[in-house]
Amino acid sequence: MRTCVIGDIHGCHRELCLLLDRLAPSQGDRLVFLGDFVDRGPQSRQVVEEVLGLQRRGVEIVPLMGNHEEVLLAFLAGREREFYLAIGGHRTLASYGCPDPLECGECARRFPKEHLAFFHGLLPYWEDEEFIYVHAGLQPGVHLSQQSPDWLYWGAGNRFLDRPFDFGKRVVFGHSVHSAPLVEPNRIGLDTGAVYGGRLTALVLPAFEFVHVEANKYWPPA
Repeated sequence: MRTCVIGDIHGCHRELCLLLDRLAPSQGDRLVFLGDFVDRGPQSRQVVEEVLGLQRRGVEIVPLMGNHEEVLLAFLAGREREFYLAIGGHRTLASYGCPDPLECGECARRFPKEHLAFFHGLLPYWEDEEFIYVHAGLQPGVHLSQQSPDWLYWGAGNRFLDRPFDFGKRVVFGHSVHSAPLVEPNRIGLDTGAVYGGRLTALVLPAFEFVHVEANKYWPPA
């Protein structure tokens, strides 16, 4: 079995399709998505539909919650309105055909039920025998089951990157942008800034091979 771990997509549907073409996933493969499917890029709805399509075709999907999905759900529940729009949420809402991004109730009705179920079902983290997978990071000295959203989805203000802590397994994460995959003894960072015109990157295990595609720049807006 291959495990293909994919970094932050941020609505970059074109790049996701190119990366999937290179990975050529099939039944028996597992795809771990590190969160931030949405926002800033132009085609968040299409990204979610692509991931759901993989699942329908029998590819095992492990989708993790990112900070952008956390804020999207808050927005749809009537909270964090201005903050969500400020971090690029208006691009997601536009992809779902929301006529007024400030009307969160109306926007929620534009999301297909399958997509809403997808967002609500995202996992806070996942682990296998060798790795822990999480969107942003882990708090040192805290059991995996007791980790807070501030660390799992936000890396607690990037403090995760400041601490060379041994978590028992190597941590594979996204969220923090690097020009190339960050490879350290205790962690591997896969957000290579696709939405900013960098690359969309995957790590293929157990071969430990990095696969990437060059990305267009979608954010910040011109």
